[in-house]
Amino acid sequence: MKNKLILAVSALLIVAACSTNALTGKKEFNIVSNDQLFPSAFAEYNSFLSQNKVIATGADAQLVQKVGSKIRAAVEKYYASKGISSSLQGYQWEYKLVDDKAVNAWCMPGGKIVVYTGILPVTKDEAGLATVLGHEVAHALLNHGAQRMSAAQAQAIGAAGLALATSGQSEERQQMYQQYYGIGSQVGVMLPFSRKHESEADEIGLTLMAIAGYNPDNALTFWQRMSAQSGGASTPEILSTHPSDNTRIADIKKLIPQAKANAAKLGVKY
Repeated sequence: MKNKLILAVSALLIVAACSTNALTGKKEFNIVSNDQLFPSAFAEYNSFLSQNKVIATGADAQLVQKVGSKIRAAVEKYYASKGISSSLQGYQWEYKLVDDKAVNAWCMPGGKIVVYTGILPVTKDEAGLATVLGHEVAHALLNHGAQRMSAAQAQAIGAAGLALATSGQSEERQQMYQQYYGIGSQVGVMLPFSRKHESEADEIGLTLMAIAGYNPDNALTFWQRMSAQSGGASTPEILSTHPSDNTRIADIKKLIPQAKANAAKLGVKY
């Protein structure tokens, strides 16, 4: 009875855990506040930096700082134009270049960004790097980290509910139901959720790079280079956390005019 009560309360919390993102005006599922998340994210970021080789000098490090500063200024300008500057409270923007061959970059909740040296041959230039940083910063602004944590907690509560509902059946059947639930929730909910986040970050990232003074047309050539770098080998989209290369490039083509229009409203020309 106690377990069922706890589960019912948890379910009510999940149903009630909808907030509105200040930037998009859209409802988002989030049961983790920035006050809770940011300090732990910052600590994890510092721990990562202490265990990896950070490149602080040289042309590449300077480029990361230069482009990062422009993207940050674009964020502040965009938020000010919408009258939502207060929504940036708690963000602590920081950009670090890390010596790693992985073709990757990421942003922690709250604005802590890492760029791996392995992605620089693909970004090639300032505009390519602006594409990457705009995308990663957008993840932070859209609270995607908190939403993923919230979704994972909801998935775990669902598994617990299924365990309670099937507790009177054989162990074999319980395991079968859990396996079906795991596959179904991952392919049917969690992976589409992640792909949606990537598409949202592409959209906002294009606007940020445009406001920062970089022609968003350059995002197309960057993603084309990324596709070529992978050699065409990729996980089927339905089983991937990211949209396929073809889907992403096609979507970006459609989004570029709006990104340019958003920048033009702020008097940005390039």
